[in-house]
Parts: sequence; structure tokens; C-alpha cells
Amino acid sequence: MNILITGGAGFIGSHVVRLFTNSYPNHHIFNLDALTYAGNLENLRDIEEKPNYSFIKGDVTDEGFIESLFNTYKFQKVIHLAAESHVDRSIKDPLAFVKTNVIGTMILLNAFKNLWKADFSNKLFYHISTDEVYGTLGETGLFTETTSYDPNSPYSASKASSDHFVRAYGETYGMPYVISNCSNNYGQNQFPEKLIPLFINNIINKKELPVYGDGNYTRDWLYVKDHAKAIDLVFHQGKLGETYNIGGFNEWKNIDLVKLLCKQMDDKLGYGKGVSEQLITYVKDRPGHDLRYAIDASKIKKELGWKPSVTFEEGLSKTIDWYLNNENWLNNVTSGAYKTYYKKQYS
Repeated sequence: MNILITGGAGFIGSHVVRLFTNSYPNHHIFNLDALTYAGNLENLRDIEEKPNYSFIKGDVTDEGFIESLFNTYKFQKVIHLAAESHVDRSIKDPLAFVKTNVIGTMILLNAFKNLWKADFSNKLFYHISTDEVYGTLGETGLFTETTSYDPNSPYSASKASSDHFVRAYGETYGMPYVISNCSNNYGQNQFPEKLIPLFINNIINKKELPVYGDGNYTRDWLYVKDHAKAIDLVFHQGKLGETYNIGGFNEWKNIDLVKLLCKQMDDKLGYGKGVSEQLITYVKDRPGHDLRYAIDASKIKKELGWKPSVTFEEGLSKTIDWYLNNENWLNNVTSGAYKTYYKKQYS
């Protein structure tokens, strides 16, 4: 069986590609990635020589290229992870998010539909999405799979649109699909525009830790290796036409998370107590900032038996250790264009 994983050189994608390549030697895993700023083949050095793994450089928005790819390799199943995913960047350049997240998804859906329209048996289009499509919560309540969509940023609006198109292709053309919506991921190999690796890098370099607003925004956090295992379960055991929420079963206010991160960094680096906390700097809030996300992941736990393998404190410690032991990786990805982006975003 040929399985296409899009965005497989990125943060979440690299963990999924590695898991599938190592776990299913009888399937051929094709990793399609455009290798933009967040795509990094260093993430997959350990599997690049595997006989059931192939990397293909290409863009999901290139319609002719995607059609040719599907006709050549006859992908029976697709795991679609390719996406622009950073809210801050979506505010600066919303059209880029529409092109990749909406148009790119449409092009993949069309190629899949056109290839298999005569026989959808044993086929699957698995679309990975975000909890941000549901909008924002107050101090109580949880997002469930039936929560109405109410996106508030260009990023979440683009992902909401792509979710709707996947469901529409299922209803209109009978295309077999599943969708999962996940909470905030963290872990190894994450590009340091995201909060946790950004702050790890800043503490290493004794730079300010920019916290938006009052720091009381609340998020549910999901360890990336647990997310990859959940994707594996949904891919193999999920019911067609269903949606599964994947969350870490924990919530943290940003400021509390940052203080925990500071404490662990101080301990691991041998700093004195409270040294890293002195780097915390409150910055102007971003537009349309959602107050709270919290996922009810009871469906995937009940139906597929999935639950997180680590607490947030354990996962955060493992994440910090990885970055401290892989400073060359961190230095490589934070050179060049990243420095210009960082200066524009946080200065």
C-alpha cells in the first residue's frame, strides 16, 4: 500500500512519518513537503535510508504536480498535515494561509477523488485540523466534536474552511474520510516560532520572554509523540466520516506554563532560583486573541482507547532536554530568515 503524508518534514509530520515508516514496513510511506521555513529534513535523518520511505519535494498548491503524483504512485491513503499553522503569521499574511490550507486541501481532495472515483474501497483521506476552528471558550466548558465552528483568526478560518471541504467531498462524492482536531502540540523538532521552543531558545540566549497581554490565555497542551500515536489509531481504527478531538487532558494559563518552563530551565542549566523568570516581558496583545481552548477528548479515549502517555510536566522536561542536547539543530533553524521574522514580530 502506498500512503502519502503531506507536510511530513514539519514538526508533527516528522513524528507521524517516523512512526508509520518504522511500524509498517509493508507499506510505502511517501513524504511530501515543500520545505518552507518550518520543514526540515534533519528531523528525519534516522529513517531516510529505509526501503519503505521516500521523500518528495513539492507544494500542495501545485495542481498539475499533485495530479501527476497521484497518477504515478496511486496513493490509496492520504494523511494530510501540510498547513500554514502559526496564528501570528496568518495575521500578517492571511492570503498565504488561504492558498495552502484551503486551496492546497482542495487540490489534494480533487486528485484523490479523480483517481479513485470508480472504487473507494479500502481508501482513506485523513485530514488533520485544529481546535482553533471552534473559536474561544469562557472560563468553563469544553470543545466537543459537535461544537459549532466559530473561528476568530485567519489561520483558524482557513482550517475551518478546509474541514468543511473534506466533509463536503465525503457527502457529495462518497469519498471516505476522517478528521481530527488537536490542541496545542509541543515536543521535539518544533520550529521556535511557537511558545515553548521559542522560550527555551530565548532562555538559553538570555533574551526576553515575550508574553502576550496579561498572560492569562489558557490552552490545552498535547505532547507530539502522543499525538502521532493518536493519528495512528484514528487512521487504522477510526470510523469513516467521523471527527475525533485529540487533547492532552490538561489546561495551562500561558503565564503559569512560562513560569514552570523557567523553573525547569533554571534547574537544568544550573541557574539560581528565579533567574529565568526575570526575562518575562509583557507585550502588546495580538488581534483576535482567543481567551481559552479546552478539548474534550473522551470520544477517542472511549472508542479507540487512546490517552496521553505523559503528564505535561514530564513532557515539558523531555522537550527541554531534547533542545538542550540538540543545540546545533536549534542554531540551524534560527538562522537567516527567522531572525528577521522575530525582530518584526516581537520588537
